[in-house]
Amino acid sequence: MTRIIGCGNLDRGDDGVGIFVADRLREHGLPAETCTGEATGLMEAWRGANDVLIVDAVRTGAPPGTVHQWEVRDSRFPARSSASTHGFGLAEGIELARKLGTLPKQLHIYGIEIGQCAAGSALSPDVQASAEKLVQQVIAQHSSHKPHIGDTFRRSST
Repeated sequence: MTRIIGCGNLDRGDDGVGIFVADRLREHGLPAETCTGEATGLMEAWRGANDVLIVDAVRTGAPPGTVHQWEVRDSRFPARSSASTHGFGLAEGIELARKLGTLPKQLHIYGIEIGQCAAGSALSPDVQASAEKLVQQVIAQHSSHKPHIGDTFRRSST
């Protein structure tokens, strides 16, 4: 079974989108974990899993609510500072796990483009709508037992 990990901070507006997705999946009976998105925390969260799906907030310059999809194993995840809202986060965790030989066999990353991250704010409407769409895609994938979610969202080059 796929291990689902939602990353972020619910107290920072759109940065909480990964946590929001994980919470919604749990409401639908799917197991999903949460973490801040810090590199070593992520590595601990996916330890022992062969198939991992991560949802996190990203900033790439695309419109808020755009969903990017990366399949990471042999290719590098974009390690530019704008790919994650975390200082030493997902990209660094992936590369460290690759060097340590602890990268999951399948690593699916969904990055939802964010707009605002003001302290105490809620998810913006575009980001929440995209998050809900992703929740429904994950639920459909798990109910049909397909190998992975598919190409519903924009694939970002790695």
